[in-house]
Amino acid sequence: MKKYLPEQISEITHCLLHGESAVFPTETSYGLGCDARNVEAVEKIFAIKGRNKTKSLLVIVPSIEEAKKYLVWNEELEKLASKYWPGPLTIVSEAVPSKLPLGVVAADGTLAVRVTAVPWLQTLTTNLREPLVGTSANITGLHRDLYDPEEVVNEFLDRDSEPDILVDGGLLPQRLPTTIVSVVGRGLKILRQGELKIA
Repeated sequence: MKKYLPEQISEITHCLLHGESAVFPTETSYGLGCDARNVEAVEKIFAIKGRNKTKSLLVIVPSIEEAKKYLVWNEELEKLASKYWPGPLTIVSEAVPSKLPLGVVAADGTLAVRVTAVPWLQTLTTNLREPLVGTSANITGLHRDLYDPEEVVNEFLDRDSEPDILVDGGLLPQRLPTTIVSVVGRGLKILRQGELKIA
């Protein structure tokens, strides 16, 4: 696993655009991701995590304007976005057709998106010009988030698949995971209550 610092944006961008996977600091814990448009890279994320391909991945974008390229916008989504984005909120809504591959888009045609509030991630996703997969950097079935880069390295020791690079943001504060809500259909459904509290 190659190591970079968050300020090495150009090198990290280069790696992601060439199909590499990365572990990186997020609003909460360390995340695992890749260029969400790269089908082979997305497949690699499923292999690294040992995740069932029926459980789709979320993506990170730098702005609400970018989110609108990938989600079918509705009134409830507009309310949530204007109030909570950028921030630790992931919203599930209907995906704009043919923008992202299956596995990122769920089999039911929905997509989970977060507009990041982390400045370096905003810069990275802006430079990438593509959504960034942003799932938790742990192996499926190990229900713990990772806050220490050394824990990340140890998580993938002796595994057949491991991330290509680690963006070392140091020891992160231990926060709850991001809140996930769905605005598919009518109204709002809280799928996971996390760092951000929504009534």
